[in-house]
Amino acid sequence: MAEHKNFGIESLCVHGGHIEESNRAHLTPIYASSTYTFDSAEHAASIFRGEDQGYVYGRFGNPTINEAEEKIALLEAYGLKEKNGKPLQLKAILHASGMAAITTMLLSNLKAGDKIITHYSLYGGTQELLDKILPNLNIEAVVLDFHDLDAVGKAILSDKSIRLMYIETPANPTLQCVDMEALAGLGKAHELIVCADNTFATPYLQQPFKYDVDFVMHSTTKFLNGHGTAVGGILIGRDLEKMKTVVTKTHRLLGGNCNAFEAFLLTNGLRTFALRMERHCDNAMKVATFLAQHPAVEKVNYLGLKDHPDHELSMKQMKHAGAVMSFELKGGFDVGVQFINKLKLCVHAVSLGTCDTLVSHPASTTHFGVPREKRIEFGITDGLIRLSVGIETVEDIIGDLEEALNV
Repeated sequence: MAEHKNFGIESLCVHGGHIEESNRAHLTPIYASSTYTFDSAEHAASIFRGEDQGYVYGRFGNPTINEAEEKIALLEAYGLKEKNGKPLQLKAILHASGMAAITTMLLSNLKAGDKIITHYSLYGGTQELLDKILPNLNIEAVVLDFHDLDAVGKAILSDKSIRLMYIETPANPTLQCVDMEALAGLGKAHELIVCADNTFATPYLQQPFKYDVDFVMHSTTKFLNGHGTAVGGILIGRDLEKMKTVVTKTHRLLGGNCNAFEAFLLTNGLRTFALRMERHCDNAMKVATFLAQHPAVEKVNYLGLKDHPDHELSMKQMKHAGAVMSFELKGGFDVGVQFINKLKLCVHAVSLGTCDTLVSHPASTTHFGVPREKRIEFGITDGLIRLSVGIETVEDIIGDLEEALNV
């Protein structure tokens, strides 16, 4: 491909990470091969020793997967510099799901007896991983309000077992936003590993590496793919040596690798990523404004609205408030059920970030496995509805919501 160092983000979405294939295919093909051949025994040994580059086995990667990895790494590093002034270099590893990417990150950095410090209102799968899986490995989560930096600092100082800080901002589904710059600075000052789930914001709206975090994760199933065609996840790290050794080894041994077909679908989705995000965001602001003014709506959680408690913070670290919001209807859960069942254009589904507008009920779906008292504490009430605004004609989205609200 052409030299990408001066490309704009839209050009990176289309051309980033592409290496001309030997048969000169326009797009990198789907490499549907479980294994790869060697020129000689010596050649095979040199690849396994890391002396030569080459492909070995599907679980270790292939050209289709590598293009998606490189493209997303370029997007997360876009416009950022190392401390020496050189362009930031990152390494990404594609996984079978966002949860697989998070698991690789955690297990390659933590051991029995270590603790994670994190905040309220995480994605339900992440919360269950912290609550139900990691304790069996003697890894504990310390959950605090990350808006209270003094409390976070005191907790870190009082417990030397805390090794890793886990940030999800904006959080799912309350759209809570926390100060990455302040938190990452606090974590690094105490030599913690700092990581951020950037699924909701995407690198188009927010770049956690700007704040010196160590790792960024995404569910690529969402906005990066954008079409709901493939499940996937990615882990991106700034310590290239660690990513190539400890993290890569953990990833391969856990076996949570992506496959070439889903990587191909992801790469094609990424080609329109920047254009889609523009429309997602523009539509979402209009939809949130409509909902906030509707008499049937009790409350709207959207970072673009000035009455959201984290509005100013989100505008500081994000390019736009994004495409996801949640809201409460007057009348609670029963009215919410009626509302969802009356929708015609908007789709009732648990995912987000696809071209079509998706509506879900977190308490009975994505956060069903989180104990109710914990959900309520985190702001995930029984009647909360999450809305991922798509790229349809915005008047059609609003018209569908308005008709369904007339219950």
